[in-house]
Amino acid sequence: PSLFLLAFVLFSFISLAQEEADTVKNWKTGGMGSLTFSQVSFENWASGGENSYALNGIFNLHANYKEGRSSWENTLDMGYGVVKQASRGVRKSDDKLDLMSKYGYQTSSNWYYSASLNFRTQFDKGYKYNEEEGTKRQISGFMAPAYSLVSLGMDYKPGDRFSLMIAPVSGKTTFVLNDSLSGQGAFGVKQGKKIRNEFGGFIKVAYNKDIWENVTLNTKLDLFSNYLKDPQNIDVSWKMMLKMKINEYLSANLNLQMIYDDNIHYINKEGEDMGPRLQFKEVFGAGFSYKF
Repeated sequence: PSLFLLAFVLFSFISLAQEEADTVKNWKTGGMGSLTFSQVSFENWASGGENSYALNGIFNLHANYKEGRSSWENTLDMGYGVVKQASRGVRKSDDKLDLMSKYGYQTSSNWYYSASLNFRTQFDKGYKYNEEEGTKRQISGFMAPAYSLVSLGMDYKPGDRFSLMIAPVSGKTTFVLNDSLSGQGAFGVKQGKKIRNEFGGFIKVAYNKDIWENVTLNTKLDLFSNYLKDPQNIDVSWKMMLKMKINEYLSANLNLQMIYDDNIHYINKEGEDMGPRLQFKEVFGAGFSYKF
């Protein structure tokens, strides 16, 4: 159901975006949506193989306001994907919902007082599968986890391509609004609790550039340190998107994400706690795309 909802939202926004743009002074709005599909089928294929299909959707929106010394930047990133291989059933391959809002007041040519809010979670349930036993165990879901980060500091922006935010006053909240997962103490909350609060410092680096014709690179690095407990254990989140435009309606996208959080432990398929691990995700797709 989440996939169809995402597709409906995607194409609704694309339709609306074809109307007159920039009707409100000082606002710059736009976005990009892509829908990719791949399928493999075998019949009496001597070399072997398994039938499969994959469907993945990505949707990005931005709305930025600028007047005098004030600026307000807003982005919404969504993604959802499924894959089915042979008799294993449909499984989730991508799932994200990421909202960011940042206000800045210019103090000099490149520096701004800045306040930001970031919220991220996922649409659907996630499972850990045990192929040998044919079982699955829920390990995540909507608002389990979810993260909010409120930051106050300074933002250095020498141009439209690069920004560096340094926020020595930041509050991070982790939500696990699932009774079973919170009872296990998943994602760093105490067993039986559904919220974990942290106070610390935050640094965000963002960079974007057209590296070749019709090829755009966007990358972000987030660093957070909890002043109150193990400040040396820095939470790291790095994202990179490479957008390759083939023509007006066809494109290819490469998404990479790396996360390290000392409070998130990896649980293997046997249910054993393996401690914190470096998390890595890669999503590549080619298919229909529309930019507005």
